Amino acid sequence: MPSQVPISQKRTRVVLQIPAAPVPDGDGNFTQAWADLDPAHAQAHVVPATARNLERAGAGTTLALASHLITIWYRPDVTTKTRVVVLPNRVWNVVSVTDPNNDQRELELLCAEVVP
Repeated sequence: MPSQVPISQKRTRVVLQIPAAPVPDGDGNFTQAWADLDPAHAQAHVVPATARNLERAGAGTTLALASHLITIWYRPDVTTKTRVVVLPNRVWNVVSVTDPNNDQRELELLCAEVVP
């Protein structure tokens, strides 16, 4: 059974967001807007993803894009449509969500960093 991340290692404050209604950009196209979850802020442990993290999450081409493993306290509203933001300018799209111990205490998010 994987061990939980100690509370002292959840040092990074992140904002969790979900897609909102697209916003017209004035040229006939739309830009994706994002809305904060309620509550939006969470304490996280952010580390680069390892091959072991990817193997444990399962095989698939989508997981190959994952660059980081982000561990947060359990929230039922976090899905693969969620994104994680570390202000001011780091953004990750959630690729995989797992409850490693099936105890609803923590979530492990395999994420792909969004490059501006």
